[in-house]
Amino acid sequence: MADNVRLADRWRSFCAQLAQAGEILDRPDAPASPLDQAEGLRYLSRLTRTALNMLVDSSDPDFPRLFLLCDDAIKIGADNPDNLYQQAVVRGDRDYRIRGQRGTVPYLSIGAKANRYAIDGTMASTGEIEFADVVLEPDGSFEIIASATPKPGNWLPMTQDTTLLIVRQTFNDKKAETPADIQIERISDGPALPALLTPATIDAQLSGAAQWVRGTANTFADWSQWFMGQPNRIYDGDQQVFYRAGGDPKIWYGHLYYNLAPGEALVIEATPPPCRFWNFQLDNWWMESLDHVHRKVWVNGSQAQYEDDGRVVVVCADSDPGYGNWIDLSGHRSGTALWRWIEAEDFPVPQCRVVRL
Repeated sequence: MADNVRLADRWRSFCAQLAQAGEILDRPDAPASPLDQAEGLRYLSRLTRTALNMLVDSSDPDFPRLFLLCDDAIKIGADNPDNLYQQAVVRGDRDYRIRGQRGTVPYLSIGAKANRYAIDGTMASTGEIEFADVVLEPDGSFEIIASATPKPGNWLPMTQDTTLLIVRQTFNDKKAETPADIQIERISDGPALPALLTPATIDAQLSGAAQWVRGTANTFADWSQWFMGQPNRIYDGDQQVFYRAGGDPKIWYGHLYYNLAPGEALVIEATPPPCRFWNFQLDNWWMESLDHVHRKVWVNGSQAQYEDDGRVVVVCADSDPGYGNWIDLSGHRSGTALWRWIEAEDFPVPQCRVVRL
């Protein structure tokens, strides 16, 4: 007869670990307004939701499951409103086949990552492939092999410590363009069926999820504190910091922290260089994109109104000022924001100034 077990203590241990992530709400530099603290509390619940999806329900690299890491209600690390972020847990010593239909999304890439958020807050790139370099079939279908050893045809390099594949689909207009349809399967040797769950396995998964929530929350809280050192201007930090956290190496990231008095607005100006794509978005202090379903909190190159000389003027304000491209502060007086250039010929730093309206 099998041994009897009771795992209530392991659940309590998981809850205690998870509770430690609440430390970000008490950071001296974290905003204390009711809106910001409420969003921070909700943010921790959202991180928990995606951590459990990733590290419990979608954690088997022998039977990879492609899922949405972020959506319109789960936001992480200045998530792009123009993106679909998909993710699959993999192992660097396995081979995988990625196949599907290209669709019409303008920018599509897959990155292999070593996820170390729970350890040191990094997600190092171990290989990248962008669909401008992928050979498609006449019907728009494709097949890519992801592996640590080179393969003929479309190949996504991995390394032995690769743990994740991240798919970025970047749209000019999600309503008008068709996303790629993508599936992934293991093709190297491995088990025929997923293993039955054991107490040790679920205990490790829950512990890993709690560590991920705490590590992720603290990583981006650290970033916000860095940006606060240069308020109302683009942060001039090393781009490698953003790439080590899982950023796309083809993107230039212009983060900023804004801090405005009542009646003030932040005006940002830039002349876009030749590039595949650009956009700007407002985020809260926790580095979540603001509500881009119901409010105008971002603009991209295909939507923007341009000045006669080619400049773009963005005005972050409580209400539409009647000029430039209005971005709704959505009740915030402070927070973070991000300007992206994708595959740009050069990377002009957008200029910021505070005005009274």
